Amino acid sequence: MTDRDIWLTANLMIKQYGDGAAVEVAMRAEDMLQRGDLGGRDVWRRVLSAVAELTVKTAAGSVH
Repeated sequence: MTDRDIWLTANLMIKQYGDGAAVEVAMRAEDMLQRGDLGGRDVWRRVLSAVAELTVKTAAGSVH
């Protein structure tokens, strides 16, 4: 998954889940881990980092 895909996914998760986006993404990462899909887990962890960064920037008033 490209960096662009990560950021697009993070934005979509925020639009769909709002304040609960980080929790939803973390649950998906955990699900991948439970399935033994470490690559999938790593992708969702990257999305989680992007969600956290976007959320902080949005809360600070620095919207892209």
